[in-house]
Amino acid sequence: MSADEKTRRIDLILNVILNDKPHPLEVPEDVIKEGETFFQKMDHDMDKGWQMSREWVNNPDKIQRCQIAADKLYSAINAENETMVTLMVGYIMTRMPNITSVDIDTNGEMLETIITTNDLL
Repeated sequence: MSADEKTRRIDLILNVILNDKPHPLEVPEDVIKEGETFFQKMDHDMDKGWQMSREWVNNPDKIQRCQIAADKLYSAINAENETMVTLMVGYIMTRMPNITSVDIDTNGEMLETIITTNDLL
């Protein structure tokens, strides 16, 4: 492997759908690796339970955690907070490596956010 191949940055893409419009968002691979401490803190916070729209969820499962992160992603997009956008995409991609898209509910119903993966049923 050449030196260029070793240092080449790999970007990962998550297709985020907002109001039926796809938005491919890139996250550098190094964010995936270096963000793990932040991602673990998110998991620790969610371990205590989470208010998901009108419903309290005691122990969010993997999909619900990604729905929570998607809601935070939507807020970060609206606030034009690039750092938080990148971190939320990184969180979602690390927790659901086979994810292909996330269709974020923009009406405040986190549980209506749809996560699509390429996992076989």
